[in-house]
Amino acid sequence: MRLSPKLLLLAAISGALQVLIFPNPSVTWLAWVALTPLLYALLARPSIQIIAATESEASAAAITTRQGFWVGYVSGFIWYMGSCYWVYRVMHLYGGLSQPVAAGILILFCLYLGLYHGFFGAMLVRVSRRGAFAGTRALIIAPFLWVAVELARARITGFPWDLLGTSQVDNIPLSQLATLTGVYGTSFVIVLVNALFAAGLLVRGKRQKNFAVLALLLALVLQAGALIQPLPLPSTHVAVLVQQNIPLDLQWTPQSFDSIIAKLSDVSRQASKRDDPSPRLIIWPESPSPFFLTDPKFRTWISTLAADRDAFILAGSLGVRNPKNSTTDYETFNSAALVAPSGGFLARYDKIHLVPFGEYVPFQALLFFAKNLTKEVGTFSAGTERSVFTVNQSGVSGKLGTFICYESVFPDEIRQFALNGAQVFVNVSNDGWFGSTGAAGQHLNMARMRAIENHRWLLRSTNTGITASIDPYGRVVARAEPNVQVALRAPYAFVSDTTFYTRHGDWFAFACAIISLLTIFVRFSLRAGVIRGN
Repeated sequence: MRLSPKLLLLAAISGALQVLIFPNPSVTWLAWVALTPLLYALLARPSIQIIAATESEASAAAITTRQGFWVGYVSGFIWYMGSCYWVYRVMHLYGGLSQPVAAGILILFCLYLGLYHGFFGAMLVRVSRRGAFAGTRALIIAPFLWVAVELARARITGFPWDLLGTSQVDNIPLSQLATLTGVYGTSFVIVLVNALFAAGLLVRGKRQKNFAVLALLLALVLQAGALIQPLPLPSTHVAVLVQQNIPLDLQWTPQSFDSIIAKLSDVSRQASKRDDPSPRLIIWPESPSPFFLTDPKFRTWISTLAADRDAFILAGSLGVRNPKNSTTDYETFNSAALVAPSGGFLARYDKIHLVPFGEYVPFQALLFFAKNLTKEVGTFSAGTERSVFTVNQSGVSGKLGTFICYESVFPDEIRQFALNGAQVFVNVSNDGWFGSTGAAGQHLNMARMRAIENHRWLLRSTNTGITASIDPYGRVVARAEPNVQVALRAPYAFVSDTTFYTRHGDWFAFACAIISLLTIFVRFSLRAGVIRGN
């Protein structure tokens, strides 16, 4: 027996629908049905699932666990190809790889990550074969299993890009669930609604209508939440977010360095006001510029600007450390430095979660062909502490939790800044790698979800966009036009209370993982018992 084209088509449709709910084009209402074709394909009657050699074979067994894996795998591969196609651009334009090699890496990347969808499909089919979740009753476990797989993506592979719940970042009533469960709770609700739609297709008789009506009503009610807009939250301060718009392939010379940093200083100076409420704050993003903290010229420019505007400056920069008193070996860090209004350098945060194949090459001896991938950014060392910056001016004090670029996609890591006392989040990033692809919008939405989970204002300063001020509901209250050099005056406020998610982390996702593992364990135990009984 082999999988029918109809079955694979359903998996492909589901993968395509999952692509459409994220930027771009962000057709978010499709989230309520995006997984329905996949769930239907995994649990539908055998007659549509297989092409059999004989008529009796066609009516024999339902889809196998192995077939369930391949159905899920097809859906996952298409989803990753449609959402992460920007990997090709980064590898080709900035990694120095040829087009065929860059395309090959993208395909391998998607083939690897598609394993998670494959595992979801295999396990859902497995638990549906016999026992308490036999047949369509397996849909009960589907939301738990999906969240468990998302947690595995975050904790095992380290690539929780576009978790399903992020698609509802504009749905304020629903997204507030994330203050309790993190983004995983929103993912759970989405899969639950999809499971109800699938039940409406799979069951027969009166129950079919009941499930269909329930699913439709629930989807409409939840989607209506996107129309609800609470009153604007009060903001008490204004930060200046500088969007540098520095080309990634710029050839740096002493003259170009002086010219660019002078322009950035002028842009910062024009947007900042000495009569802004204290503490005054100017933020420069992560950028492709050689702004080394050991460079006296860079330190002079930044110190002068801070003193001139009587403001704190938080600047994306390159930290250097000489380990073990060596005179020849140096470690380089992707850093953010805080400068006082007096011009003195106060503190530094070193990025902890580095980008594999972007900021370092893992397994370099084995992956020797990937050495060019870091030629634009160098090889960085990882920081070790999620430190919080304190800004204190004219008797007004606040604490900043600063994270750099890719770190914003990790829910449990970002909440630790709030747990350590951060009253406002600052995300400095260089999204110029993405160009005009949908990745910049995807990255913004993931950062917005971090603001929601922890109920914090988020100041997001990027090199080319999307630079924005985000309130604790995840709303973008101010943003700069992309691909221009500009300074955005961004409202924000300090918030001290902590959410349940901030205090307890991924408890919900782990609970879903435990329930899923117990279900799978019981299912395999039952099978073993049946085999021994025979």
